[in-house]
Amino acid sequence: MSKVEKVIIIGSGPAGYTAALYTSRALLNPLMFEGEEVGGQLMLTSDVENYPGFPEGITGPEMMEIFRKQAGRFGTRFESKNVTKVDFSTRPFKVWEGQNLFETQSVIIATGASAKYLGLESEKKFMSKGVSACATCDGAFFRNMNVAVIGGGDTAMEEASFLTRFAKKVYLIHRRDVFRSSKIMLEKVKNNPKIEIRVNETVDEVLGGKVVEKLKIRNTVTNQLSELAVEGMFLAIGHKPNTEIFKGLLELNEVGYIKPKAGTSYTSVAGVFAAGDVQDPHYRQAITAAGSGCMAAIDCERWLEKQGE
Repeated sequence: MSKVEKVIIIGSGPAGYTAALYTSRALLNPLMFEGEEVGGQLMLTSDVENYPGFPEGITGPEMMEIFRKQAGRFGTRFESKNVTKVDFSTRPFKVWEGQNLFETQSVIIATGASAKYLGLESEKKFMSKGVSACATCDGAFFRNMNVAVIGGGDTAMEEASFLTRFAKKVYLIHRRDVFRSSKIMLEKVKNNPKIEIRVNETVDEVLGGKVVEKLKIRNTVTNQLSELAVEGMFLAIGHKPNTEIFKGLLELNEVGYIKPKAGTSYTSVAGVFAAGDVQDPHYRQAITAAGSGCMAAIDCERWLEKQGE
């Protein structure tokens, strides 16, 4: 620790890199801890076709490299390491990377959220090769194909309904015969002729060659195994915000997302701002994350100015 930083950005992805771009252009000389999984969830996305400015589409990793390069052009300093602990009780705030302590006048949190997966080895193998956790992002790649959605809550119902715009048939697979979703969402799915609901079933394995070809299904009541021919599997069993190190320090909602003050990126601690999926359980898109990264940077800059920094 040699000096007090003006701003430390924790996390990368569209939110973190946009915050870095704006704060670096504002001459705040940001220090960014990108994390060991540099670039966030987009690093798991093969093709991005819904981000403005890329008419031919672009891969997630390529897009994040462009974002990073642009932030670096204006002086952002990068550490591809995880922040392990923070202390927001007094200013300057304290941020630790292992045993290394950093002090800063302000913090922008952009640690994102992680999609929940089934935990199968085959699921990892086919990530971005037919396995996805975002129908809005990837649904258009499955035109006239058979796909499966895994889950039983409102998100699963929304994803299944959305996918019927593209897919030939959508199987909604749920491990129980009771759904967590609202009744109105469930009825909408039941009344959609392109959706087949399959209850008391779970996926044991994802099968295929270069891409997904079928799923090995296990009945949770009888343990009987069967196979289901699909070309895509969409996980809709929830997201987990990456907020472990902020518990007890910032106001979080009931499932762990940071609660910003309405219409801003301000958290419950003055001088600490949040951007991207870590504070957004609703949209979870690259463009909304980038937009909130811009908000956080502007809020941060104006707040520092008021402090005489």
